[in-house]
Amino acid sequence: MSNMIEVVIDSIRVSLMSQQRVVILRELNSERYLPIMVGIYEAEHLTLALQQVEVSRPLTYDLFVNILDILNAEITHVEVVSLNDETYFGNIAININGTTHNIDSRPSDAMNLAIRVGVPIFVAEEVLNEAGLIPEADLSESVPEEEVDSERLSVFENYLDQIVPEPPGEDEEEEDDEDQS
Repeated sequence: MSNMIEVVIDSIRVSLMSQQRVVILRELNSERYLPIMVGIYEAEHLTLALQQVEVSRPLTYDLFVNILDILNAEITHVEVVSLNDETYFGNIAININGTTHNIDSRPSDAMNLAIRVGVPIFVAEEVLNEAGLIPEADLSESVPEEEVDSERLSVFENYLDQIVPEPPGEDEEEEDDEDQS
């Protein structure tokens, strides 16, 4: 078994390119992120669970959790275990009578269950190393104010000082004269 790294759901976003939903996982105590594309309905159900919105009838994930409760089984954690041809593979770890069973799952389904029962989400270290992202530092923070060249900027100040705005209405009169010709 590979090394597993705990993550949390940072956000759910809409891809501007495809309108598909993207779950952004963030490594716990780090700024490394893992974007995973999910279906629209899975994202909506995940959003409902994250916001603790109660629905009048159980969703499929709620039904599954209810069945596990009746069977005295518990989800211990969920995992994103691999990435193959741009497809993520997940796992749901379920404890039944002291025995752990691993159930193959889509990561979106695993995350939906994890949020509903309050268990950790893990990602294989190899997956984070391959597809994880670390955002670049904000460029405005990287240039100290002392390094701003005030002489170069003074050229713009001089230019702006020389601009004299035209009184309002002069352009309108010229257009009216042209229209009458």
